[in-house]
This record gives sequence, structure tokens and C-alpha cells, in this order.
Amino acid sequence: MITETQVARFPELALDSGETLREVQVAYEGYGTLNEKKSNAILILHAFTGDAHAGGVDHDGKPGWWANMIGPGKAFDTDHYYVLCANVLGGCRGTTGPSSPDPATGKPYGMNFPVITIGDMVRLQHMLVESLGIRRLLAVVGGSMGGMQALEWAVSFPDAVFSSIPIAATARHSAQQIAFDEVGRQAILADPDFNGGDFYDGKAPARGLAVARMVGHITYMSDESMREKFGRRLRGREEFSFGFDVDFEVESYLRYRGSQFVGRFDANSYLYITKAMDYFDLTAGHPSLAASLERAHCKFLVISFTSDWLYPSYQSLEIVNALRSRNHDVTYCELTSNYGHDAFLVDVGEQTGILRGFLARCLREAEAAK
Repeated sequence: MITETQVARFPELALDSGETLREVQVAYEGYGTLNEKKSNAILILHAFTGDAHAGGVDHDGKPGWWANMIGPGKAFDTDHYYVLCANVLGGCRGTTGPSSPDPATGKPYGMNFPVITIGDMVRLQHMLVESLGIRRLLAVVGGSMGGMQALEWAVSFPDAVFSSIPIAATARHSAQQIAFDEVGRQAILADPDFNGGDFYDGKAPARGLAVARMVGHITYMSDESMREKFGRRLRGREEFSFGFDVDFEVESYLRYRGSQFVGRFDANSYLYITKAMDYFDLTAGHPSLAASLERAHCKFLVISFTSDWLYPSYQSLEIVNALRSRNHDVTYCELTSNYGHDAFLVDVGEQTGILRGFLARCLREAEAAK
């Protein structure tokens, strides 16, 4: 399945900060066919550094970041569903973000880009969905930051969502999660090439961004998966170098991941998106999480993983307990995996069966209700 990235454009977007973005565009991809009733649309919401290319392969042969879940016979079966994925606001893969030209100057926004929120991202997605003639999504689903968006959809646009599926997610960042994001931001800000965010005509802050990615990548894996993958094996040598070159396999792996990331992601987007995640708090303005979720009236499927220490299961259980306290229709599954936070991307066996059954039930009920 060769995929094409498309772009939708809107004249403006009002932000939670009180500012307004002009001439906003959003990149998206679609897979499968929208049925006549337009009742089979699923919106996939990507994690922090993802993009619109979630399924199939592009013209260069690169598979989508969730290609193991999207397609005929897969969890999101394109023989039955129309699957849509959009790059988030603030990103750097086709949707308006800090690297986009400011209409007022023609130059990249850089740090003049306004601070954004998860709510802003979701409002832009809602504009896209409405422009496609879809009044109600069968499901909004995503892992990590995508799960935050799935929750935001449920409370901000309750009539536009039949089901919400947050995977390995949280209703608000803990102090530890904010701390990891801050370390990454400081690594970028401390890079001499950062230049106040105005680096697009010069040298990008590659060292700072690579270190930020290295720190982040550690949090995505579990202790057990790192032990199995690397242990204390040396890289290309039989004894220590007694220096600061690469000695261990894990050092080589992290350096590779960091350098690879620099080639595909924007340092300013890193700053803005991590700040949006840290600001996210579903309880804001409400006496409790349960009270905030009263606005939602969709079905929920919440999934977590045993080895995920970045977004541990207790945070998913907080969501589940809050929903149950308000008699919401919620299913919860904690899946056993050694892959840590990355499990939602790579450990797809059990996820596929659970999602397939849940979505089939939702489609039957959604069409019966029309």
C-alpha cells in the first residue's frame, strides 16, 4: 500500500494561550475507504516524535510508524475502516510548527512560534476531520502523547467521538515525567548552535538534540529489554579503551539513535511539543479527574504495559477508576511485555486481538444507533 501525504489548510487557529495562528496547515494520510454512512473513520494520534505516515509505505519504501497495526487483516483493518493520521500542530513533518514560515515575515517562526497545548493540537485535528465531512469518529486512538490526545478528544468533542482508546498514556504528567522533558530541553538550549532558536540558515543544534533524544530513548525501554539487547557487551573491542570513546554496545546504540534523530526532527519542535505534554492536565479547572471526564460519553478502551516505567500502569488505572466512578463504559487491559514504553509500537500481538474485537463491537453499535 503506497501512501500519499496530503495537506489541508485553514485560515486561522485560536490557541489556548490567547494567540491566533494564521494560515495553518496540517499534513495527513488516509488508509482504507470511508463508507457511505461515514461511520467507520478511525483517527490515529501519534506519539511525541511521530508524523502522519502511520501506515503502508511511502514512495521511498519507508513503512509507516504503525504499519504493523494498520492494513488489511491488522488491528486497524483497512478492509473495514477508514484510518486517518495527522501530524500534530507544532511538528516538523508538514503541519505548521516552529520551522514553518511565519506569514508576517516569510521566515521560519523559530522561538516566535506561540506556545501550544494538547488542546490546540486536538482542535486543529477536529477542523481537519470536519473538513473531510466526518461528523463522528468511530474511534480516536493513540499511544503515549497520542493517548493524551485521545483523552482530550473525548472531553473536548464528546459528540464527535464514539470511542476513545488511550494506550500507555496519562491524564497528566508526573514530576518525574516533566523532569525528563526538562533535561531534554536544557540539552538543546545549552547547545551553542541553538542561537535562540534562529538556526535555520546556519548550523542546527545537533549535539543538544542528540543528547535529548538519547535521554528520551532510555525512558522508552525497560531495564529487562536493555539487559537482553545490550547487557555489558563491549562494542568492537575485547577490553576497555580507558578513554571516552564508545566501549559498550549500549553507548553505541544511544549515539546512533541520537544522530539519526537529528536528521529527521526539529529542535524547536522538541521544545514546544514537550512543553505541551507537560502542560497537559485533564483535571485542570475541575475538582477531580472523575469530574473532568463527566463531559465524555464515549466508550473507552484503556491499555497499559507491565514494564512501562515512563507511563506506568498506575496512571492508566487512575483514568479507569475515574471513568468507573462515573459509570462510563470502560474496558481496561494491562498487557505483559518486556519492551517498556515502546511496547505499544512493537509488541502488537495481544493488542491486535483486543483492538479488533473492541472496534468491531463499536462499529456494530455505532451503525445500529444511526
